[in-house]
Amino acid sequence: MTQESTLISTEPKQFHFMPAEWEMHDATLLAWPHNRFTWPDHHLGDVEQVYLNLIRELTVTDRVLLLCGKKKSSLYLHVEHTLRENGLNLDKIELVDYPTNDVWARDFGPIVVRSLFDNSAIYLDWSFNSWGGKYPPFDLDDRIPSKLASRYDVAVRSLDFVLEGGSIDVNGTGTLLTTESVLLNPNRNPAYSKKEIEEILSTELGIKQVIWLSSGLEGDDTDGHIDDLARFVNENTIFCCLNEDSLDPNYETLQENYRRLLDAKNLDGQSFHVIPIPMPDTRTDEKTVDGSDRLPASYANFYFSNGRILLPLYDADTDEQAISLFKKHVKGFEIVGIPCRDLVWGQGSIHCITQQIYGL
Repeated sequence: MTQESTLISTEPKQFHFMPAEWEMHDATLLAWPHNRFTWPDHHLGDVEQVYLNLIRELTVTDRVLLLCGKKKSSLYLHVEHTLRENGLNLDKIELVDYPTNDVWARDFGPIVVRSLFDNSAIYLDWSFNSWGGKYPPFDLDDRIPSKLASRYDVAVRSLDFVLEGGSIDVNGTGTLLTTESVLLNPNRNPAYSKKEIEEILSTELGIKQVIWLSSGLEGDDTDGHIDDLARFVNENTIFCCLNEDSLDPNYETLQENYRRLLDAKNLDGQSFHVIPIPMPDTRTDEKTVDGSDRLPASYANFYFSNGRILLPLYDADTDEQAISLFKKHVKGFEIVGIPCRDLVWGQGSIHCITQQIYGL
């Protein structure tokens, strides 16, 4: 057991657990894009087309909860009209009339856990501070978990602790992946030690083991979310982004993260099956919202819909390789590619804008 992997001995305090993302869920939460700071000029129209493609694929198997502003507001009416005009299945889409600051439902939406006693859903309402206060205001986003819990009559647990959904990934049996650059960053929870953070993850998410990777991609304004780096695709298999070009700015970081995963052991003391996945070309000619000329484009930012994997596509030179790896190593799921370069220009991709919902 290396120093980057920690076993936690607080199981008696655990009352609920976080399911693995590949388990069947009741709905997928999205927020319609509208923030002109994130999507200036033509980018808003471009990202709306990505949303239409994504929602069309989601509604094949999923119910969609779509946050779209106050009822009868110009945004709400625009979304309603756009969905109808493009022939979306409105029987599978619920327009949720709550305003948001932006689209990153993975990070501000509820992290749903299940009770160890009766398997009922509980919405965890963590604090959300826009990745260390980078993009205020974020008060509308921060209210979403409690509002959804009230709307659907689901138990809610409010926590005075900053945690974004994109910063963690679990295998459903007690192991969690995360990064030091996010969870140990003083812009989130400066009063908490590493051990105290691990204890919170154990108590609230049913975690017995934390595997700490180092940091994230160049151009990732979240400080290094795990969902751009490494993801479980089953209990003991991890897809890990890797770049073989030693001149690439992500090379050293991704090599270090890969080494840590190879060194890690599961709760039975066995090595994980770690599958390297390629990195697309992340360069952009037009600087993004945070002034970067690198996109945080990653094939690890996929989403498990019910029975399908929605895989972001970015680069013809690597897309087919990524699709082949998913088809080879993730059995029982249809792999559906969705072009996402216009989406990731705003600093996130499919996993960043989706959140699986239970308890409806």
